Amino acid sequence: MHTMNLNLSDDTCYCYTGGRPLQPGRPTAVFIHGAGHDHSVWTLQTRYFASHGWNVIAPDLPGHGRSAGPALESIEALADWILALLARLGCEQAMLVGHSMGSLIALEAAARAPDRITRLALVGSVFPMPVAPPLLEATLSARERAHGMINQWSYAPQSQLGASSVPGVNLTALNQRLMQRQAPGVLHRDMSACNAYAAGFESAAKVRCPTLLLSADLDRMTPPKALGPLVQALGNAAQVHRVVLSGAGHAMMAEAPGAVLDALWNFAGAQPSS
Repeated sequence: MHTMNLNLSDDTCYCYTGGRPLQPGRPTAVFIHGAGHDHSVWTLQTRYFASHGWNVIAPDLPGHGRSAGPALESIEALADWILALLARLGCEQAMLVGHSMGSLIALEAAARAPDRITRLALVGSVFPMPVAPPLLEATLSARERAHGMINQWSYAPQSQLGASSVPGVNLTALNQRLMQRQAPGVLHRDMSACNAYAAGFESAAKVRCPTLLLSADLDRMTPPKALGPLVQALGNAAQVHRVVLSGAGHAMMAEAPGAVLDALWNFAGAQPSS
C-alpha cells in the first residue's frame, strides 16, 4: 500500500495515495475529509481513481489521523495548508474534492489559487455552514454525546437501523469509532472553523473552474434545498453541475459509495484509464 509521510509546516503529514505511487504526467485529484475524520472516508473513490490513471492525494489534515501537529483553527488556514501540500509535492494543478468541512477548504483553496485548481467537487456542502449550538457545546464538553448527535444527523434512517452498502458493517458504529480516534479537541476545533467561516460567497465568486455540487436527498446537515445561495455565488465558475443522490444522508461516501464514485468520475471526465 503506497502512502507518504511528509514534513510540512514543521510537522509530519500523512497522505494516502490510493494504493499506487504518484507518477509524473498523470492528472492529480486531492480528496479532503471533513470534521473529525481522516483520509479513510475516501477509500473506494481514491482507490478507483488511483487504479485508473490518476495520481491521488488524500491527506490526514493536521492533528487528524496520522498527521501530527495541532488541528488548524480556520478554513482559511486549512486551505493554505492544502496549497502548501500541493507545492511540497510539486503538483502544479489538481482537482479538489472535499466533503463537508473539506468542501469549504476546497472552495477556499480554489479561490486563492484559481490557476492551480482544474476542477472543484463540493460534496455535502452548503454555505454558510452553521453548527447548532448544542452540538458545538457537546464537542467541547461531551464528546460521546456529540458523536451520537452527528451520527443521528449524518445518516439516513435505514442506516441507523443497520442497513449498509457493505454487508455486515455497522456504518454508524464505524463512524463513531473513527471520531473517537481523533485527539480530544479536534472535533470542536473543526466544527468551530465551519461555524466561523464567513468568506464563502466572496470566495465562490473567485472560482473559475468547473464545479460539482454533490448532495444527498436525505442529508439533514447540508440539505440540497439550502444550496441555492452558493450556486448563485458560483456564477463565475466555468460550469456548475448539480447532482443529488437518492436514499443517502450526509455520510454519502459510506451510504452510497458507488454513486459518489460515479458522480465524481463522470465529473472528472473519466480521464486516462490503466
